[in-house]
Amino acid sequence: MRVAVLGGSFNPIHIGHLFLAEEVKRALSFDRIVFVPANIPAHKDASESLPGHHRLAMLERAIAGVPYFAVDDCELSRGGVSYTIDTIPIIAAHFPSEGKLALVVGDDLIDGFGRWKSAAQLANLVEIIIARRSAGESLPFSYPHLRLENLLLPISSTDIRRRIRAGEAFRHIVPEAVYQYIETMGLYR
Repeated sequence: MRVAVLGGSFNPIHIGHLFLAEEVKRALSFDRIVFVPANIPAHKDASESLPGHHRLAMLERAIAGVPYFAVDDCELSRGGVSYTIDTIPIIAAHFPSEGKLALVVGDDLIDGFGRWKSAAQLANLVEIIIARRSAGESLPFSYPHLRLENLLLPISSTDIRRRIRAGEAFRHIVPEAVYQYIETMGLYR
């Protein structure tokens, strides 16, 4: 079984995340995509982040019924700042993979990848897949990697949160179960 890891805040998860995971699975022949919600992201401002139990609940609802998607809450359970180098061995134990685990990284993060905790060690542990987040020019990346020519969907969790606060439409850019959860719980208001 080939396994890829897609980490993030998922604040909230949206169709862009799910579609990217589907593209990784199909284009690169992975058997399982594991979503890992960060506790405290190491490279992102978490001031607007919902508590982990809400983000986890939305993730679980979003992937329900998709047999090749899974969620691992190891970063939430561990607490503290989430470092990918600490997460990969846990995911490898929970989801044994043929060969290295793959790690999906957005091209918006590769410029700072060398500053990630134990970046060189991490690059040796995983197969890095760089996914496009913008239509701009591809930045150079000095670690071994694959580039995915994925469809760009101009959706972001930041914009979804802004839309909710402003009372704008967001229903069909998140899975229906996530929309219902946000509405029922009164999130992001």
